[in-house]
Amino acid sequence: MKRIFMFIFMLCLSFVAPAQTHFYENPDFDQLTAGHEIIAIVPFSASVNLRPKQMKDISTEQLAKMEESEGLSIQSAMYSWFLKREKQNKLKVKVQDTNTTNALLRRNGIFTENLVDYTPEELAQIIGVDAVIMGTFETTKPMSEGFYGSTNKAIVNMSIFNAQQGELLINYNKAVSGSMGSSTDDLINVLMRKASRRISYVK
Repeated sequence: MKRIFMFIFMLCLSFVAPAQTHFYENPDFDQLTAGHEIIAIVPFSASVNLRPKQMKDISTEQLAKMEESEGLSIQSAMYSWFLKREKQNKLKVKVQDTNTTNALLRRNGIFTENLVDYTPEELAQIIGVDAVIMGTFETTKPMSEGFYGSTNKAIVNMSIFNAQQGELLINYNKAVSGSMGSSTDDLINVLMRKASRRISYVK
């Protein structure tokens, strides 16, 4: 019986995704966001850490394009996640459409490669919102290409900044490995499942 139990236990471990999670919410969140009406998500800064053998098959330009696609994919999936809750009346603020966000960024000469040159306060003012969501995404496989699988590892570091003075409102860092589904939406749903209970924007 013990052997059977240990076998089942080890089998479960091989399928459960080990995760590391860090969550921070500004103690003055409610006070700082009292007048917030609209927030926006900017493209995430993505890093695809391919194996050396895989790197031989693509150019530096192709990798950069892949990482840009990953960052946009995370932005889109996170927007869908927030939008769904907005439609369910579970969100206390509106979420700016990502097409509008990206158009305003491009109009001001801001692209994925130079996004880091701007402060959260500057970005929020440029796109006209009360808070901006931004962050980084690391993966060993390009999810936007549909290759997310059982050997994938991913780290998402998401921050929400107040438009005024650029105060950090939320920081959520989560590392996962194992099969989390076949799309970026699946990954974001997994990542945000627990965080949503602690983000005060969500009812």
